[in-house]
Amino acid sequence: MESREQPEIRFEIRLSDHPLPDAERTQVMAEPGFGSVFTDHMATLRWTDERGWHDGRLEPYGPITLDPASSVLHYGQEIFEGLKAYAQDDGEVRTFRPYANAARLNRSAQRMAIPALPEQAFVDAIDTLLAHDRAWVPTAPDMALYIRPFIIATQRGLGVNRPSDSYLFTVIASPVGGYFTGGVRPVTVWLSREYTRAAPGGTGEAKCGGNYAAAFAGQEEAVRNDCDQVVWLDSAEHRWVEEMGGMNLFFVHGSGAGARIVTPALTGTLLPGVTRDSVLTLMRDWGLTVTERPIAIDEVTKAAAAGTLREVWGTGTAAVIAPVGELHYQGQRIQINGGQIGALTQRLYDAIVDIQYATAPDPHGWTVPV
Repeated sequence: MESREQPEIRFEIRLSDHPLPDAERTQVMAEPGFGSVFTDHMATLRWTDERGWHDGRLEPYGPITLDPASSVLHYGQEIFEGLKAYAQDDGEVRTFRPYANAARLNRSAQRMAIPALPEQAFVDAIDTLLAHDRAWVPTAPDMALYIRPFIIATQRGLGVNRPSDSYLFTVIASPVGGYFTGGVRPVTVWLSREYTRAAPGGTGEAKCGGNYAAAFAGQEEAVRNDCDQVVWLDSAEHRWVEEMGGMNLFFVHGSGAGARIVTPALTGTLLPGVTRDSVLTLMRDWGLTVTERPIAIDEVTKAAAAGTLREVWGTGTAAVIAPVGELHYQGQRIQINGGQIGALTQRLYDAIVDIQYATAPDPHGWTVPV
């Protein structure tokens, strides 16, 4: 669906009559978990063919009313994003790479036949929400405000021959603690041969709910085999490594000057992660060479068994960096780096987190003040 030029979208402010009292908010934010507690408000926009994106509002957080025949409920026409806001020591609040998320939302929109949203409207909606729910941004170490923008199709009707003629864009936010209890720790992964995440020409590079729903069975298989995460192989040959859960993967072969860092190339079946791009940029800043190419699972398991595969990690908004300590594949249990976090993995995690919390310089201007 084609985008259109629109005037600046302004947001009408409709504040909640029943915001959570300060004492209760402090209590729930002490241990918020991940994605289970939400702020007092949400930001919304609506789209129709006649008006484009319009009716920007900040309104009380609450249920969304949909007709039972709405397209999203029957055909899954929806997309979403995920990013975080961080409290700085000087009292400022900054988001991490919001324009990159805005651009990715529109790439997902194109694949799912959803109208493009102006990138500035995406950022303005987030800023409007945070301006009024600023007290929900955690100030404790390793905590942040997770932001979830999403678009759903709202047309009433069960026709399947065309996309929806109306949409709702919404931004909600949730205070979150660290992704891993007790700090960053290596995870154990299950390489699935029964299930696949995406196929060429499909929706693998779009951030849409159907990709994640289809992944649940593979993740449950991993859990049944005492693993934390599932690693996906390609759909055609079950030979090429793709993603870990919803995270991009990196592999380090060898050490010192001869170390080789590789990551699966973006072929259309992988999500182009914002954290992935950040990690690639940092490593290249440091003079490291990273190759984006197809990676065969046999290459990974043989190198791991030989001890030449020194580090493996996944990248994503929720965890930032998730070290991989053990691979489970075809009856083998193969440790990586003795099951410990590798030096480069730790360096990357520290570097990104330090930029997010403004305890280190931000040479690429990734953080944006609210």
